[in-house]
Amino acid sequence: MTEEIKAQLNSKGIPDGLTPAQIVEKLDNYIIGQQKAKRFVAVALRNRQRRIKLPEEIRDEVAPKNILMMGPTGVGKTEIARRLAKLCGAPFLKVEATKYTEVGYVGRDVESMVRDLMAVGYNMVKAEMQEKLREKCIPMVEDQLLDLLLSGSSGKKKRKDSSPKRDVHVLGNIFGESSPIQGSLIQVDIPKENPAQDEPQEEIEEETSTSEDMASTREKFRTMLREGKLEDRVVEITVHRQPSFSMNMMGASNPEDLEESINGLQELLSGGRSKRRNVTVREARQILMADTLERNTDSDKAADEAKKRVEQSGIIFIDEIDKIATHGGEGDRQAVSREGVQRDILPIVEGSDVNTKWGVVNTTHILFIGAGAFSVSAPSDLIPELQGRFPLRVELEPLKKEDFKRILTEPKNALVKQYEALLATEGVTLKFADEAIDRMSFIAEDVNSHSENIGARRLHTIMETVLEELSFDADRHAGETITIDSKYVDEKLNGVIQNQNLERYIL
Repeated sequence: MTEEIKAQLNSKGIPDGLTPAQIVEKLDNYIIGQQKAKRFVAVALRNRQRRIKLPEEIRDEVAPKNILMMGPTGVGKTEIARRLAKLCGAPFLKVEATKYTEVGYVGRDVESMVRDLMAVGYNMVKAEMQEKLREKCIPMVEDQLLDLLLSGSSGKKKRKDSSPKRDVHVLGNIFGESSPIQGSLIQVDIPKENPAQDEPQEEIEEETSTSEDMASTREKFRTMLREGKLEDRVVEITVHRQPSFSMNMMGASNPEDLEESINGLQELLSGGRSKRRNVTVREARQILMADTLERNTDSDKAADEAKKRVEQSGIIFIDEIDKIATHGGEGDRQAVSREGVQRDILPIVEGSDVNTKWGVVNTTHILFIGAGAFSVSAPSDLIPELQGRFPLRVELEPLKKEDFKRILTEPKNALVKQYEALLATEGVTLKFADEAIDRMSFIAEDVNSHSENIGARRLHTIMETVLEELSFDADRHAGETITIDSKYVDEKLNGVIQNQNLERYIL
C-alpha cells in the first residue's frame, strides 16, 4: 500500500490495514455470538478502505451496501453498529425511525439526522484539533492566570496622562475670534518638537524599578503555579457563555423546545452573556483553557474536515425501522404517517444533498444500517423502493443459555466484572461461582422463552434482583469476601422460580 493511500485512509478516519477477520476479532471483545452480522459489517467497513484505493474515475460510482439487521431486542444490533463506529473512528449517529412519526403525518424533519451526524463529525474533528493545540495553549493560559493573580504585572504600561498625541496640535474653534483663517488658507501649526513634556528622570527610574520588582514577583508566582502551590487560591474570572441556537429549533412543536429556541435567539442577538465568578485557580485553568482552545481553533478547517469524514465514513443507525412498515395494507392515518416517513427517508438513503450550518453534505457514501425486531411486520412490508436501498440483510439469532454465560463473563464490560468492581469500592470482595453463572443463564433463557424476548437485557434485571440486598447493605460487609453460588441465587429468586409465569416477577 502506498504512502498516498495510507494518508487518504488516515485523513478519512479509516484505520489502515484492518482486515475483516481483525474487525470481527475486535468486535468479539464486546459482543458475544452473531458471527454472521459481524461478518457483514466487517466487509462493509473493509469495502470503504478498498473504495479509496480505486481510481478516481470509478471511486464515486461505488456506493456503500446498506445493511438491514433483523432480530429481537437485546441481541446486539445497536452494539455492533456502535462498536463498529468506535473501531474506525467514524462519525456515528443512532436515531429511532418512530421519532419522525410523532407529529402530524410526517413528524420531525427527516433531514435532521444528517444535520445531527454533521454535528457529531464537527465536534469529533474539533476535539482532535484542540487536543493538538493543547500543548501550545498551556503558556497562554499560564499568563492569563498570572494576570488574575497579579493584576498589573503583565508589563503592559498604561499611560495615565491625557496629553495630546505626537505631532497633533489642537486648535480649538477655528471659527472663533482668534481664527487662523488668512485669506483662503487655513494655517495648522505643526509643532517642531514633541509637545509632550518629558517625564522626570526620577519618575522613570522609579517606574523601572517597580517594573523589575513586578517581573520578579511574576516569575516567582509562575514557579509556584507550575508546582501546584496555588491551585486552591480564589480568583475572579469573567465567564463568557456562547449563545446556543439552531434554526432547526424554530420548527419545534414542543412548547419547551420553542421557548428554548426563543431564549437562544435572544442570546444570539445580544452576543451571549458574561458573568463574573469566583473560582479556584484549578477551575480557572480549565475555563481559560477551554476558552483559549476555542479561540485558537480554525472552525472553517474543522468544518471542511468534518464534512469529508461524514460524507466518506459516516454511519447512521436507524433503529425501530420495522415500526414504520405498513403491515397488511393498512389504510388508517398511522399507516399514512409511517409510509410518509419511509418516502422521506428514501432520498436520504439513496443519496441527496442536505443543507447544514457547516455546508452542504452529500449522503451518497454514508453507510446506513437499519434494525428492527420485525415481530409484527416483515421487511417486505416496507415500500419496495426502500427495501432496495438495504440490499444486505442479516438475521440475528436469539440468545441461548451458553450465550448468556459468555455475556456474563467474557466481554471486557461483562456484567460480573462490573458488579465486582462496583462492590470493591465499598471494600467488598465479590466472587461468582460457575454454578451461579449457569443458574442465572438458565433463568434468563427460560424467562425469554416464556415472555417477551428482551435478549441480554434480561441479565440486568436478574443480576439486580440477586444482588439487591447485598448492594443495599454493602457498607456493613466492608472487608468481607462473599461468594455467590447457585444456592444464593435460588434463595433470592425463590418466589420467581416456583412460579411458572416468571415474567410477572422479572420484567
